[in-house]
Amino acid sequence: MPLITDPALGPIGEKVSRNERLTRDDALVLFNSSDLLTIGRLADVANRRANGDRVYFAANQHINPTNVCVLRNTCVFCSFARMPQEAGAYTRSLEEVFAEADAARDNPTREFHIVGGLHPKLRLAYYLDMFRGLQARHPGVHIKALTAVEVAHLARLERMSVRDVLIALRDAGVTSLPGGGAEVFSPAARATIADKKLSGEEWLAVHREAHRLGIPSNCTMLYGHVETMADRVDHLLALRALQDETSGFLTYIPLAYHPDHNELGEALGRTGTATTGCDDLKNIAVGRLVLDNIPHVKTHWPMVTPFISQVALTFGCDDLEGTVVFERVYHEAGAGTPMWLGYDQVVSLIRGAGKQPVERDSLYRTVRTFKDWASTDPGRKPGVPGVPGVRPQGPEGPTFQISHRPRARARGQRELPVLSAVDGAE
Repeated sequence: MPLITDPALGPIGEKVSRNERLTRDDALVLFNSSDLLTIGRLADVANRRANGDRVYFAANQHINPTNVCVLRNTCVFCSFARMPQEAGAYTRSLEEVFAEADAARDNPTREFHIVGGLHPKLRLAYYLDMFRGLQARHPGVHIKALTAVEVAHLARLERMSVRDVLIALRDAGVTSLPGGGAEVFSPAARATIADKKLSGEEWLAVHREAHRLGIPSNCTMLYGHVETMADRVDHLLALRALQDETSGFLTYIPLAYHPDHNELGEALGRTGTATTGCDDLKNIAVGRLVLDNIPHVKTHWPMVTPFISQVALTFGCDDLEGTVVFERVYHEAGAGTPMWLGYDQVVSLIRGAGKQPVERDSLYRTVRTFKDWASTDPGRKPGVPGVPGVRPQGPEGPTFQISHRPRARARGQRELPVLSAVDGAE
């Protein structure tokens, strides 16, 4: 076994070996330790206990119906949102959304991941018609759609309860909710980066209601901006507490902040920089160790690169996201990763880490395993089983293009704290 260079990790290692729940103090020790390999090994033990060598992925397609958002000028970490008349603003008609879904018909798509801005005029009927139309055109594809922030926004527009909006979404074909919009629950950090967004308690309340209605969801944490290590820990503990109550979270996804083309990155002087690989891996590992009641931990390769995501598979992670086709939100913020990965590429990344790839649906039900699978590239032997691969060039057309916002300028409306989450100080 590798040497534990940080003695403070010894008692935590003993708890992990006994499958004992970690405390807040334990989580703080993990985040502040520089013994990354031991943290990763402990998380790998916890993950193998739950998932063995299986690594899940989805053949999925991201669809963002609009980037118009009423929070454009208050969510200072976001590079995706636009004001209605701002350059690059768009709102898809239903026909355009259906055409975007159809453009990837050659792909083995099994999940539509649908999120967007908080448009001031798009009503609930637009989304319900969208989901029904997608379900009719692609009956075998799950619909994972609308963050808690979007659900609450629609409830305000329609003067309905969150519960009634969720029931309408479920009846229109939504099978699960994504985990976006959580950011970090700390009121101080939230006031700095997203002071008009749902509070942490409000975000949790939407997911609690969804779980009560039988709608499972994902959960996230945005890290690497102005949060402290204590903020990270308290966020994870709030997720764990809700999971104890509802058992409705499917997976946890730590999301790395990207600073390009947004006011926060400009104010922090971090334009062109992102989180470190060590911090990306630590957030995966600590998430796995603290969230002992959430079955899966996902690495989002568009944010941290396929390479870091492959390494994360030995740091407590059991989900590699998927093919994605076509990721827009994080690439607006300067992510330098591909817009999609081919089916073959995803399987090869997982196998390259010594793991067993498993294609899943949105609810983590197994779609396909790969014991007898071989790559679909032209060089494979005739007669060897294969599966359809995503077209290497990806979808085409104006819908599948990124138009970055002009360089952001800090407006001086907030005094930003020191970036403690990256430098290791609490």
